Amino acid sequence: MSFISICFTILFICSIVLFYALPKSQKLILLVSSFIFIGYYHIAFLAIAVGIAMITYFAGRMIATADNDKKAGWLLLSSILLLVFIWLALRHPWIVPKSIYLFPLGISFYSFQALSYLIDIYWGDEKPERNVWDFLIYMLFFMKFLSGPIERSGDFLPQIKGEKTFDYDIVSFGLKLIVIGLFKKVVIADNMAPYIDNMYAGMHTASGVQLLMTCLLYPIQLYTDFSGYTDIAIGGAAMFGLKLAPNFDRPFISKSTSELWRRWHMSLSFWVRDYVYIPLTSVTRRMGLTGISFSLIITFTALGLWHGAGWNFVVYGLIQGVIITYEMLTTGLHKRMANAMGQSFYNSVFIIRTYLLYAVSLVFFRAESLSDATYLISHISLQVNSKWNEINIGMPDRNTLVCSITFVLLMVFEHYNQDNNLIKVISKKPTAVRWIVYYIIVLILFIYGAFNTDTFVYLQF
Repeated sequence: MSFISICFTILFICSIVLFYALPKSQKLILLVSSFIFIGYYHIAFLAIAVGIAMITYFAGRMIATADNDKKAGWLLLSSILLLVFIWLALRHPWIVPKSIYLFPLGISFYSFQALSYLIDIYWGDEKPERNVWDFLIYMLFFMKFLSGPIERSGDFLPQIKGEKTFDYDIVSFGLKLIVIGLFKKVVIADNMAPYIDNMYAGMHTASGVQLLMTCLLYPIQLYTDFSGYTDIAIGGAAMFGLKLAPNFDRPFISKSTSELWRRWHMSLSFWVRDYVYIPLTSVTRRMGLTGISFSLIITFTALGLWHGAGWNFVVYGLIQGVIITYEMLTTGLHKRMANAMGQSFYNSVFIIRTYLLYAVSLVFFRAESLSDATYLISHISLQVNSKWNEINIGMPDRNTLVCSITFVLLMVFEHYNQDNNLIKVISKKPTAVRWIVYYIIVLILFIYGAFNTDTFVYLQF
């Protein structure tokens, strides 16, 4: 039941109508909708998700009521090991026989929620949730279940305690955010995806310039696919009166890889920072810069492994860690370069540099194996097999034009939206102006949208 399927649309509309029509049953409606959404994929997915949620619920209460810190520590450690083992066993087919292997969708995201919940209780930052139904909504809420954002309990749980009343402005805002997400997904990402997939599948016959363009275009496809999903998730949650954490903040204006990770998949980046990197640095702080460097590289290597067990994912994470470590160690050099080059010129050069480095690293993320990734990178060139129109990687002129124009418009929108909240600005315009804008966006969606797939890239994680 993907976000862009008919079944989800029916479930979502029914949930919204019942949610506001039956205010006394709002939590029940959220829980039942989530159960239907998860169970629709596979009843085992629902059983596993509920099982992990219940383990986390009772473990949190036991940690909070432990007689002493030592006992609480052992309870936390054993709970973490159990959750990690379950995640590894279900996430990676090499742990269990392939005949019984089952990869529950969303398990990486709700497992991270479970771990942060238990750690926060142990640290004393949060108190254990007493209402098991509220906790199940926190863990299983269908708008964030498949691919996040990864919510912290302290941010999400208080929101579901009170009764929600219909607010036209909030519901309207959420609906518009959903449309923006659909725009990113079906107009840009899905128009590009088949051709990038073809290049990866046939890389051994592709020309050097086609491999170059595949490398450069994949970050755009990935961004519009995943941020499109996130917009739909956040917009859908907003229509229920719930606020989810932001996940993207204009990552392609980043002047360094460390800044990029503060803008890209933010809920995951901040989770890894708070629960992996900071605890690691507390252990290695006596080693000075060496300890910080070690912590960074270990953290990002673990981040790579979170995406998959292949060596290509290890290299993907390792590249991020090495680049960020280098940036940390050369902070003074970059300040001198900015002064010598002029801030504006420096910013432009390093925005391009950051994008190129990330594009190359994403080859390891996207390729099926380490050998495929190294082959693609090593065969990038400006050579063509026959003619220069190979630069379009097989995309028809229509797709190329649509993707180019709409992506530029998206970047302009995100730039001005940062300070002005264009959704609210448009909402204050005269009725005729508003509806002209809405009709244009919907027409573009239906005319140029590629509705031939209902999957998102991050469903595989």
